[in-house]
Amino acid sequence: MAYNEKLADRVREIISLTHDNVEEKKMFGGLCFMVNEKMCIGVERERIMVRLDPAVYDKAMEMEGCTAMDFTGKIMKGYVFVDAAVLKTKTKLDHWVQLALDFNKRAKASKKKK
Repeated sequence: MAYNEKLADRVREIISLTHDNVEEKKMFGGLCFMVNEKMCIGVERERIMVRLDPAVYDKAMEMEGCTAMDFTGKIMKGYVFVDAAVLKTKTKLDHWVQLALDFNKRAKASKKKK
């Protein structure tokens, strides 16, 4: 198991309540939820990746279990990792999923390669 399947099921359940255009893609050793063809949330073994509004990035970084995403050695403002250990309750997971879904409405889709 490359990613936390139980956590992925919980994320899937929350997203499915309000969104139909969801695609799941295995990438980066985890599972990425693409909403409206835009990267939204990723699930790894012990954490989730959340794409959020860069305007709320600093506030998000103050929350328990949240760390900067630095996949390539460079911090990517607008993306954070959240440890699965702090996502035990539905309320806590809902918070992070909603941050990602709220930003998804305004986020730019990546350019598709032809």
